[in-house]
Amino acid sequence: MQQNTEDSAITAVVPSLKNCAIGATSSCLATVLTFPIHKTIFRQQIHGIIVRKAFAQLRQEGLRRFYRGLLPPLLAKTIQGTLLFGTYDSIIGSLMSENTNVYRRCIAGSLSGAVEALVLTPFERVQNILQDHRKDAKLPTIQSILKRFNSYSFQDKLQLGYYRGFLPVMLRNGIGSALYFSLKDPIKNVLLKKDIPSGISAFISGSFNGMVVCFILYPLSAVIANMQSQIGKEKINLRNFVKNFWASRAKSFLYVYRGGSLIMLRSCITWGVTTVIHDFLKQMQS
Repeated sequence: MQQNTEDSAITAVVPSLKNCAIGATSSCLATVLTFPIHKTIFRQQIHGIIVRKAFAQLRQEGLRRFYRGLLPPLLAKTIQGTLLFGTYDSIIGSLMSENTNVYRRCIAGSLSGAVEALVLTPFERVQNILQDHRKDAKLPTIQSILKRFNSYSFQDKLQLGYYRGFLPVMLRNGIGSALYFSLKDPIKNVLLKKDIPSGISAFISGSFNGMVVCFILYPLSAVIANMQSQIGKEKINLRNFVKNFWASRAKSFLYVYRGGSLIMLRSCITWGVTTVIHDFLKQMQS
């Protein structure tokens, strides 16, 4: 009886580990491919400038500093893929019935997004500081940022250091993951019924989902980028910060969506590539 219990536990754990590895691999490769686009968009979010000026800033800084800030998102996205797909597959398995409907996919997606936010907010915080060139002089390296955070008291270390902006991050990740997983497979299945090859169907499904989700949540992402790039012991009230951010963008969605010309490209490539790699590896596993 004990042997059967151990065998059952192993049987349950191995697929979960494989799902985590598949998610990690797909997210890692997609991050490396799309980092230049991401950094350009970040500059637009911080300064509210057009694409041409963002490119000019990066070109002036030179190739040596172009990939400054890659390590945190690379680690974060790899862990993100591990958590997002691994947690989702585990939750959806426990909710599995004869029909895994949109409601169950939404629950599993939102919970996996919340777990992802809890683990990855410190990575995004460090990344946003590194990518803000205004912090180059005082905080040029990851070590200098961590040293600053660790100088705070325990409570401030969390609230003002590693987890600044946690609430909007959790909202963004939970909503985004719920939408992605709710729509990914249904869209892919519709395309497969039209005799579109599996790889192309996966890319279109992932690209469309990534584009829609990122476009809807872009204002929240812009708020997060600005909030997390702040350094200091001043506590930030989210409501007041959003009001000030809205005022700084001339109370116009046109300025809030600066970076929108590249967000579709980044989202399409990132989630298209991630979905293709993930589904391909899943097929190999089965």
